[in-house]
Order: sequence, then structure tokens, then C-alpha cells
Amino acid sequence: MATHVLLTGGAGYLGSVLCEHLLDAGYRVTVVDSLLHGDARLFHLCANPRFEFVRGDVREEGLMGRLVASADVLIPLAAVVGAPACDRDPWLARSTNVDSIRMLTRLRAPSQALIYPTTNSGYGTQTGEVYCTEETPLEPITLYGRTKVEAEQIVLDAPNSVTFRLATVFGFSPRMRLDLLVNHFVFAAVTDGYLVIFEKDFKRNYVHVRDVADCFHFAIENMDQIGGRPYNFGLDAANLSKGELALKVKEYVPNLFVHFAEFGSDPDKRNYIVSNQRLREAGFEARRSLDEGIKELIKGYRMFGRGAFKNA
Repeated sequence: MATHVLLTGGAGYLGSVLCEHLLDAGYRVTVVDSLLHGDARLFHLCANPRFEFVRGDVREEGLMGRLVASADVLIPLAAVVGAPACDRDPWLARSTNVDSIRMLTRLRAPSQALIYPTTNSGYGTQTGEVYCTEETPLEPITLYGRTKVEAEQIVLDAPNSVTFRLATVFGFSPRMRLDLLVNHFVFAAVTDGYLVIFEKDFKRNYVHVRDVADCFHFAIENMDQIGGRPYNFGLDAANLSKGELALKVKEYVPNLFVHFAEFGSDPDKRNYIVSNQRLREAGFEARRSLDEGIKELIKGYRMFGRGAFKNA
């Protein structure tokens, strides 16, 4: 029988892409999702006999105990994601991002692989000049970052587990997100025609959502070799400042007006560049370029049409 993957938050931005990848690779996939953001974008998968969907809350122990018992691989994606969302409801953020992970590690058997996505925003306000490796001290500056760092340690303290510190993800997904930096910059470029950027020299790392899905597939197949450690995962060629990213977008949207504000500040103070060497040496690296992602986003945004509250 095919390996059975339990995917929490599988109707989300990353999960809805990962479902397709895993099903195409021959896995059985069960998604559990509360559908906090509306109807699942997974209807096209329902004809696949290896796909199952459960509407539920990952904090409910009875439900999760039943689902975990039948799985071979656990991938907990369910989370309150991003600093503003966590600040809006700190209790929900902590109970989902930390408490549900602690419960999951208690419910699982050591033989079940646990693959956990965290964020490289845990590196916080590093200099932006020295590469952060997995040995760099974690200094999260937001509630979101703190919950993900805490949950990562819970996972790494458990057997047969691996964590990926993801760069800022970009690219189209059935459950699209416009708050991610590349996605947002391109959307603003093609709809508004301008960007106002504070603290343009702050650096981030980026990675395509489909590369992340491929990385998780790689982890399932190679847990014996890579388990027990955290791995940075981003695109080596995409350690860019916000200013550099805006100018990259302008290459594809020439009429874009970019204003680098001298006054004001960005509430997100992250500033770091990241080394992805450990994962590359383990046998995997991102391959979809930022240029490919920008062109993909421009193509997709043509399908958006008029906004709900716009006449043009």
C-alpha cells in the first residue's frame, strides 16, 4: 500500500500545492483543515482515490489521535502565519503554532516521520551582511517567529524528525497569498503601478512554493539521511534586499514607479542573508528562479479581473 501522508493545513498556500505533488508521486494523502480562509481549493483532487479530506481543528486531540494513528508521515502545515495575523489573535497563534505541535509529537509513534516547516525569520535582525547558517543563534523579533522557533525545538527533540527554515515563499497557489513579499510587489506593480518602500536595504531570502513542495517530497524519501537536523531552504541566487527585489520586478513591469522613502520605517525589521549549503550538500536545492516566478505571477494576475470593490 502507498505511503500515507497526513497533512494538516493542507488547504492553505503551501498545502494545496504539496497535495498535488504528493498525489502525483503516488502517495496517499489525508488533509485536515479547518477552512479558516473559506472553501478548500482542493475540489479537483476529489476524484483521486488516494486523496481524503477531513474538516477539523488540529488542536482537537480526539480527532488528531485517530488521524495520526493511520499515517506513515506527518507534515503539520496548519499555523497562524505571519506577524500581523499572530498579533491579531495571540491565543490562537500560540495554541495552533505551538500547542498543537506539542500534542502531535505526543500522539505519534517514533516510527512515524515528522517533517516540519518553520521560517528563517527566526534569524531576526542579523546584519544582512553575514550568511546565517543553521548554527546562527535564533533571535525572533515577532510573536510569529517566537512560536515557530519554539515549535521547531519541540520537533527536533522528537525522534525521526526534520525541520526546514523556509525563506519567504513566492509563486501561485490555489489558495493564493498576496501578503508575501514577491507576490505583493508584483501584484502592486501590475495593478497599482507603484511601490513605496521603506528601509530598502533590508535583505531577505526567497524560494518558490513548488520548490518547497519538491523539498518535502525529498525529505520523505530521505529521512534516514537527513533526519534530526534543521535545514535552511531558500534560493541561493535570491538573497536580495527589498530595493533589489523591486528593481527586479521593474525589469518585467517597466512602467512601475518605485519610490524609496527616506522617512518612515517598515514594521518588519528582518534583515539577513541565508546559507542553504547544508541542504544542498544533503542532495537538494531550489531550482525555480525569481525571474520565472515573477513572470508566472504576472501571468496569473491577468486572471484576477476587476477587484470586488473596483469598477476598473
